[in-house]
Amino acid sequence: MKPNIHPEYRDVVFHDLSCDFKFVTRSTIQSREKITHEGKEYPLVKIEVSAESHPFYTGKHKIVDTAGRVEKFRQKFGNVGSKTQAAV
Repeated sequence: MKPNIHPEYRDVVFHDLSCDFKFVTRSTIQSREKITHEGKEYPLVKIEVSAESHPFYTGKHKIVDTAGRVEKFRQKFGNVGSKTQAAV
C-alpha cells in the first residue's frame, strides 16, 4: 500500500441517542468529540438508529394497513382518466 494516502483506521464509539446505547467498533469516520468508555478515550460518533433501536431488529415494527387507499382515491376523484373500472 502507498503510504500517507489512507485514512486512519481506529476504534470509535458509536452512541445511539434514541436508546442511549454505546458500542465500540473500528472506523475511519472523523469526529471532533471524544468520550471515555471503559477507561479508555475514543472518538465519539452520535447516531439516531442502530440495531439496538431499529424496529426491524427489535421486533417492534408496525404493520401499516394500506388497504383502502385506492378506494379512498376513487371516492375523492371518481374514475376520471382511469383506464380500469371501479369495483362496484
